[in-house]
Amino acid sequence: MATPQPVATLKMVTLDCGDPGPSAAFWSALLGWQQAYGDDNYAMLTGPEHALGFGRVEDYEAPAWPNPNGTKQFHLDLAVDDLDAAEQACLDLGATRPEEQPGEGRWRVLLDPAGHPFCLTRADAWGS
Repeated sequence: MATPQPVATLKMVTLDCGDPGPSAAFWSALLGWQQAYGDDNYAMLTGPEHALGFGRVEDYEAPAWPNPNGTKQFHLDLAVDDLDAAEQACLDLGATRPEEQPGEGRWRVLLDPAGHPFCLTRADAWGS
């Protein structure tokens, strides 16, 4: 079967938050991406192939974790070499570790400063 021609190319994901500054600072430090833009309502980081944005939403409510109703809608999976070291680095940058930890140690769920869940996963599980 031939690979279909793409209709679009993903360039950026934007996360809602209450305050773009702390979210941008956290993810910039975590990913090593530069902040290309920032004001009171929006911030954008640029990475090697994609961008990550943070948009202020009045009365923002962080997604719940665990979230049996699926209202968190998405999360980011990040490949790391050492789960313990990466988790500590994330905590040092301002992430929090929720009590609920599925996966039997194969990954770690953390929450960014705005409450978005993300997972640290072993890089070798991705074949990298």
